[in-house]
Amino acid sequence: MSEIGKGYIHIYTGDGKGKTTAALGLALRAAGVGLKTNIVQFMKGQHYSELDSIKKLKGRIYIEQYGDKEFCRITDPPESRFIEQAKRAITRVKELMIKKECDILVADEIITSILFKLVSEDSVLELLRKKPDGMEFILTGRGASDKLINKADLVTEMREIKHYYQKGIIARKGIEM
Repeated sequence: MSEIGKGYIHIYTGDGKGKTTAALGLALRAAGVGLKTNIVQFMKGQHYSELDSIKKLKGRIYIEQYGDKEFCRITDPPESRFIEQAKRAITRVKELMIKKECDILVADEIITSILFKLVSEDSVLELLRKKPDGMEFILTGRGASDKLINKADLVTEMREIKHYYQKGIIARKGIEM
């Protein structure tokens, strides 16, 4: 493990674009100084361009996806396969914390997983309590609750003011995916 001090909890939330991008930017910066980052993506199984970029960094950033090729649909109750994928992702985050395998741990879309009722807020709060010293822990996703925000050391809210999706522009390779 590195000398990053205590390690802090970051939350990137809100309805605007850039939550995952901010976490990836932090991982890229960390790789530049030799820190190891693990990214556990909840609800994602699609191919994104960042997967190709990470392969080129040769061993400083690792990414694991726990989701289908199609994005998780909101249903009430949620589909059991999506719940199972999210449980496996939570288990992996716990393993990485226990083994202290990385300097920076990103739980991408974990907050959205709470919103979609795939994981409980209590299980995420437990992760925050168990974060080891010396590990930076980044959580992303829409709809961070006050409980989560109060436990974090840094919270950034991405707010959508205007987006070309509203004009029917689909996600573009290399920009949004």
